[in-house]
Amino acid sequence: MSRHTFAGRAGTNVAIGWDRPLRTFFVQVSKPHPTKAGESKMLRWAGTDIDELKTAAEAIAIAKTYADLPDTLGATLETDRLKTVATPDGPAQIAARPFLKRS
Repeated sequence: MSRHTFAGRAGTNVAIGWDRPLRTFFVQVSKPHPTKAGESKMLRWAGTDIDELKTAAEAIAIAKTYADLPDTLGATLETDRLKTVATPDGPAQIAARPFLKRS
């Protein structure tokens, strides 16, 4: 899994990356929780289902509504994905398969 974080607009934090076991890019947008110190409130989380965000461009389209992102992010995310192409599932991923919703 890869994860890149960026400071977003309006006090948000944006995380974007590649999740190899789910074969999806993901975007998480959070903001510090207003009443619980040290905790965050999740505002948006995309890429939680298998094959949900199939391209880096799909994830970037969501993330860029919350943060200014570098022009090189698409290439970085595709490189992250390509680095995992030959990686087999480990025991935890194999055990989780029956519980995952397949597309």
